[in-house]
Amino acid sequence: MIEPTAHTAARVRAPLPAGPVDVAIVGCGLGGLTAGAYLARAGLRVACFDSHYVAGGCATMFERGRSDERYCFDVGLHYIGDCGPGGMIPSLLRGVGVAQAFVPMDADGFDTLVLPDLRFRVPVGLDRYRERLAETFPAERRGIDNYVRFLAEVDRAQRQMEHAGGRVGLRALIDVVLHGRLLARWRTATIGSVVQSCTRDPRLQAVLLGQNGDYGVPPSEASAVLHAGLQNHYFRGAWYPAGGGQTIADSLASVIEAHGGTIHLRCGVDRILFEDGRAIGVHIEAGGRHGGAEVRARAVLSNADLKRTLLDLVGPALLPPQWLGRARNFQMGGALYLLCLGIRHDFAAAGMTATNYWQFDSYDMESSYREARVGDRPVPRGCYVTSTAFKDPATQGHAPPGVTAVEVMTLVPHDLGAWGVDDPADLASGRYRKLPGYVERKAAVEADLIGRLDTLFPGSSAGIVFREGASPLTHERFTRASDGTGYGLAATPAQMMKGRPGYSGPLPGLWLCGASTRAGHGIVGAMTGGQRAAARIGAALGANVAAPLSA
Repeated sequence: MIEPTAHTAARVRAPLPAGPVDVAIVGCGLGGLTAGAYLARAGLRVACFDSHYVAGGCATMFERGRSDERYCFDVGLHYIGDCGPGGMIPSLLRGVGVAQAFVPMDADGFDTLVLPDLRFRVPVGLDRYRERLAETFPAERRGIDNYVRFLAEVDRAQRQMEHAGGRVGLRALIDVVLHGRLLARWRTATIGSVVQSCTRDPRLQAVLLGQNGDYGVPPSEASAVLHAGLQNHYFRGAWYPAGGGQTIADSLASVIEAHGGTIHLRCGVDRILFEDGRAIGVHIEAGGRHGGAEVRARAVLSNADLKRTLLDLVGPALLPPQWLGRARNFQMGGALYLLCLGIRHDFAAAGMTATNYWQFDSYDMESSYREARVGDRPVPRGCYVTSTAFKDPATQGHAPPGVTAVEVMTLVPHDLGAWGVDDPADLASGRYRKLPGYVERKAAVEADLIGRLDTLFPGSSAGIVFREGASPLTHERFTRASDGTGYGLAATPAQMMKGRPGYSGPLPGLWLCGASTRAGHGIVGAMTGGQRAAARIGAALGANVAAPLSA
């Protein structure tokens, strides 16, 4: 396994470009890195900037421990879909010359839903999913068929859009009219409404909604099309990158540098520069090696948090009124607590496989979100458990010999008060980490999550030899994400498709990418949006940006 910080020192020390570049990229998440790799391969001079010490945004890993007892944990890339031959992510990587290997997860159950008196394993393949639903809920076959038909119609429409580069053409519209009755009916609905139309059985409803943690929005608010698209994404196969979640970011960054581009870490941007209403470069924030410097560019691409890009890096004074109103009213996705554990325990004997475990206290998914939002402190209502030891067994270095690396997550509020923090300045400075209220709340959440893990795998808590947790405040400090979310914009019907910005920014010379833009949610959305933004920037600058390469 390559150390996540292997390139940190060189990228922190890298001199700023001498003279203007073609494209300055703000934020080295997977959207920005994908865009940068495509642009650099097209012959454009690219410079990428990030305040973090590792490139990759949410798709990074971090290390802890001595050299002989090293742990390596994922921050946000825990599994991805559609990585088989011709899959979207491998195609995007092949388009810039990256041949990334992926390890398949358990095809008979890549997600395991653990409900109060029911376990349901979600298999690869829509037909297998339907069969398992019908076996488990034989009295609900009609509703199951309606639900599966809706998933199939969304999948058909989204595949057509992928082939059309994300554009909704006449052919796709005709196809929806002829073959997409349910999609036409539910395209602006919530997934809660769709599920309620299919069944009144609370157990089946919970199973159909069980992967809601992949987008972090309650059923009454989550886009039905987004939920269906996400499920279809994994029905094409669930995978984990061989070598760990950091490998994709590292490969893309290497492509940028191999083609003359530069990556500058611990080098945050605090302002996008404009002249005569046009973006012409970036201003480096104070505090680092290059603090106060300016880098001129023919185009600026922001892969930073969308809300902060508009309100902070551009600023209200320059934003057109319609963009300013939208930016101030954006609803962000949910926030997570991440607990990383090293455990001496025989998880294989306990039945763990290459699956993710989603544990819920109740069948009522809606109430779990409601209770989390109204409380004055974070109280988990379920958890998500995953382990690289089972997803990537051939890679050494996830944990010391004899120890299993396990990650446990739960949805929690971001609100500072819920974490015992009164002053926002304490978040910006990092002082919050030592506040008694914050320390106490973190400990309570971790004790709760360890108890849940021990219920799933009895005796595991006694073997804990390493433990480190990260709250939404930690996530915001490192990634500068609004409300500490790794999801970007909340996946509501109003904030999907045309409700999200495209790739052209609000002012000339400014472009946008990332999981909050039109390509949509998650790893595949960020990478797809990066490639599409690169294609449009390339056209504007007179360069031919390649298309993704299918197998």
